[in-house]
Amino acid sequence: MVKTEVTLCGIALKNPIIPASGTFGFGYEFAELYDINCLGSISVKGTTVSPRFGNRTPRIAETPSGMLNSVGLQNPGADAVVETELPRLAAVFDGPVMANVSGFSVGDFTAACEKLDAAPQVGWLEVNISCPNVHGGGMAFGTSPEAAAEVTRAVRKIAKKPVIVKLSPNVTDIVSVAKAVEDAGADGVSLINTLIGMRIDLRTKKPVLAEKKGGLSGPAVRPVAVRMVYDVYEAVKIPIVGMGGIARAEDVIEMMLAGASAVEVGAANLTDPFACRDIVKDLPAVMERYGIEDLESIIGGAH
Repeated sequence: MVKTEVTLCGIALKNPIIPASGTFGFGYEFAELYDINCLGSISVKGTTVSPRFGNRTPRIAETPSGMLNSVGLQNPGADAVVETELPRLAAVFDGPVMANVSGFSVGDFTAACEKLDAAPQVGWLEVNISCPNVHGGGMAFGTSPEAAAEVTRAVRKIAKKPVIVKLSPNVTDIVSVAKAVEDAGADGVSLINTLIGMRIDLRTKKPVLAEKKGGLSGPAVRPVAVRMVYDVYEAVKIPIVGMGGIARAEDVIEMMLAGASAVEVGAANLTDPFACRDIVKDLPAVMERYGIEDLESIIGGAH
């Protein structure tokens, strides 16, 4: 019998499969389709301290082997998430969840994190300093080691829960940012967020997305994600949550060999709402096929 259990920042998970923020709503929506308690955890929809309507439409565009999104952190705000969304999720999911938090200033991050940190369902704060789809914040914090460290230190001061910082791939050197947030007190890092991309409509001769550019996700980005997780694993001692184009159980194993302790599944949920369930179901057989008895034993095994 293979062992799929893993530990993330001291919290035990039945398996490493976590639906990624922004691709799984607040989780309870998928409970209408299958028992989501099969999942290791859930990273809920990105939350800001105040409600956000999001970007103008169109804000989704298909691409070969992926998709572009420019949703712009549409969410009801931290108070509504704590008072309404998380209790609804707790009614159908019995494990700890990740609260994904974004902001436009250090104060925004700390204010939202303080509210979500107090929620009993929250096991980790996933501090998103890497969203490419908002103006005046978001990814701006994730492209500078100094700015990333500043946000991390501020959140770490007020948070009782483990702090996992979500990193941007839209940098020359992701390792320097990872090391900066580790030094600033992060308990873990998650990577990668989307790569900035663009599509142009040949009929209108204008960008397809209303905001012109968006974040590329899906299988097209997986080799980039694997490389970045591999590089960061060699540079830091804190756990890594790997993501980027994960769609099959084999992808999970590849990402863990690169150095991930757990794996988030994003765009695959948008094309197949049963993607995470099927990955969980397929994982034991794929482990047996490759002679893996214990998933934790392969973390960083490619190094």
